[in-house]
Amino acid sequence: MTSKLYYAHDPMCSWCWAFRNAWDRVNVELGGKIPIVRLLGGLAPDSNEPMPLPMQDMLQDTWRNIQLRVPGTGFNFDFWKNCTPRRSTYPACRAVIAAARQGQDCHEPMTRAIQQAYYLDARNPSDDSTLVSLAEELGLDGERFSSDLQSEQVRNEFRRHLEMCRQFNIPGFPILLVLKDGVVRRIPVEFNDPGLQVRLIEESAA
Repeated sequence: MTSKLYYAHDPMCSWCWAFRNAWDRVNVELGGKIPIVRLLGGLAPDSNEPMPLPMQDMLQDTWRNIQLRVPGTGFNFDFWKNCTPRRSTYPACRAVIAAARQGQDCHEPMTRAIQQAYYLDARNPSDDSTLVSLAEELGLDGERFSSDLQSEQVRNEFRRHLEMCRQFNIPGFPILLVLKDGVVRRIPVEFNDPGLQVRLIEESAA
């Protein structure tokens, strides 16, 4: 096998949420035929500062735009009333890595749990307390998860993800890349046609 698929994403990236159904289809149909490497891109570093109101307005406009461009993508706008938004996605990225330390198959469930909490349940994944609760709801060891979330090992692993994204010159998320015979090919992201998405990947990896 000389091909590998890289998926660069951020659990709190709204366009990654819009890509959720297509990405699920990719995982099912590829079925291990092409190794998948999931890279956590980290949209925004750690911050305890409330998100400025103009940025809140901009992100709500992004949600509305996504609903027009990717029909069926759900958003709960109560988030902006019930939570104190922060421009901080690094904790959610580290949470996926921390979950995967309890089993590599936890990467996708933790990502999905963060997305559903944020976009559908109006819970704030920038808060460690939310992330620990989500891990426990998935059946993970909450005490171990909480410790791993703050550990230098998880922070170092996340830095490795960020460095790989920089090496690939990834401008935003989601991004699909196929590495074949040492050559990296960027695959167009198809939000509304999962079948086409799978074919594009398979053709590039063949």
